[in-house]
Amino acid sequence: MNTARRPRRLLPALIALPLAALVSGCVVAPARPPVVLQPAPAEVIVTTPMAPPAPIVEVIPVAPFAGAIWIGGYWNWAGSRHVWVPGRYVAPRPGHRWEPHRWAPAPGGHWHLRGGVWVR
Repeated sequence: MNTARRPRRLLPALIALPLAALVSGCVVAPARPPVVLQPAPAEVIVTTPMAPPAPIVEVIPVAPFAGAIWIGGYWNWAGSRHVWVPGRYVAPRPGHRWEPHRWAPAPGGHWHLRGGVWVR
């Protein structure tokens, strides 16, 4: 008599339990905070007799947050060779603009890397 009703009562619980386990597995991760560049020295000078290679053409991804500023990659000098530093998005600095890294020829056939910096 009552035994026929018991399975019907358990059926919703048997359906709800796996469904609850499935939904509880969903995780909503908070947005990552923007990367903030620390002010770089006005000039980083690296002396090398080797000219930097041509810049690598980068595919600029979608901005990770509203107002993000793209800072393009550049050739850095590491030890005894040029190494590509990829571009990245950063948080803007109100009242400033980004002056990118740049290589400039110098006397004696050398090259100097002038570091990127935020300028008022």
